[in-house]
Amino acid sequence: MTKEETMQGRIIRLISGYYDIEHDGTVYRTRGRGNLRQQKITPLVGDFAEFIPGYDDDEGYLLKVLPQKNALVRPPVANIDQAILVVAAAEPDFSLNLLDRFLVYLEGKQIHAEIYLTKTDLIDAQKFAHINQALEGYRAMGYDVFSHQPAFDAAVLDQVRANFADRLTIFTGQTGAGKSTLINHLAPGLALATGEISKSLNRGKHTTRTTELFQVDGGLVADTPGFSSLGLLDVDLETLRDRFIDFAAIANQCKFRSCQHVAEPGCAVKAGVEAGTIMKSRYDNYLQFRDELAGKRPVYKK
Repeated sequence: MTKEETMQGRIIRLISGYYDIEHDGTVYRTRGRGNLRQQKITPLVGDFAEFIPGYDDDEGYLLKVLPQKNALVRPPVANIDQAILVVAAAEPDFSLNLLDRFLVYLEGKQIHAEIYLTKTDLIDAQKFAHINQALEGYRAMGYDVFSHQPAFDAAVLDQVRANFADRLTIFTGQTGAGKSTLINHLAPGLALATGEISKSLNRGKHTTRTTELFQVDGGLVADTPGFSSLGLLDVDLETLRDRFIDFAAIANQCKFRSCQHVAEPGCAVKAGVEAGTIMKSRYDNYLQFRDELAGKRPVYKK
C-alpha cells in the first residue's frame, strides 16, 4: 500500500476535531482536510468516509464523507438503521402522545423503530393490561414492541439483542424513561468499554469525547442515551400525514389524492377511525400535531 492510497471506513468516534475511522477491524485516527471546512461539511459518527491512513503513529487524513441515508442532530449520528424507542409505564406517565411524536420524527428520517416499555414494576396488573392493549395497535402497524413484567426479562433482552447484528442502533425516548438503564441491561460491557477508553484518552493529549459507536452483538450501538423533545422536529403540515404509517398504508383509498384526512369527503383514514381499524388516539394526536404546526397553542395530552 502506498502512503497516499485511500481507504474507506466508518467514523466510530470524534475526539477534539480528530476522527477515528474503523476499517476491517482496525481503527485509524485521522484529521479532516481543509476542504471539508471550506465546504462546511461536518462529519458525524456513523458516516462512511474516504481517508488516507497515517503511518508510524502519525494521524491520517479524512478526505471525503460519503452520502448519508439519514442523520440526527440529537444524538449526532448518521446512517442509523434502527432506534430503540424507550417509553415508561410510569414516572413519567405513559403517553401515547409522546410516543407518536417520536415515531413521527423517526419515520421522517427513514429509521426503523422498536418500542420498549420500561418501569413496568411501578404499575399494577390492570394498568399494565391497559398499556399493553394500546401497544397492540402499534404491533398491528408493524412496529416491534417489547413490553413485559419484569421490564428487563432476560428472554426479552435476548430478542432485542438479536436485532443488533449488522445494524447501527441508537436509543431515544422521553427524559427519565430509562434509556441508560436499558442500555446497561442490553450491553453490560458497554459502560466498561466507555470507561476504559476514557481512561486511555485521559493519558493522551486528545481528551474531549463526543458520541461513540461500540460493537455489540454483531452490530454498532451509540453509547449516548439519545434525545428528548416535546416539539415536532423536521416536519411540516404537508408531510405530517406521511409520517403516520397506518394512514399512509390506506391513503390510496381516499377519494382525493391530496387528502389531508381532516375535512375531506371520502377519507379512508376517517372511515378507519370510525370502524376501529385506525387508533382514535393516533388520529387525535395527528389533529393536535397539525394544530401545533399551524402555529396554534399546543395542548399536551397523555
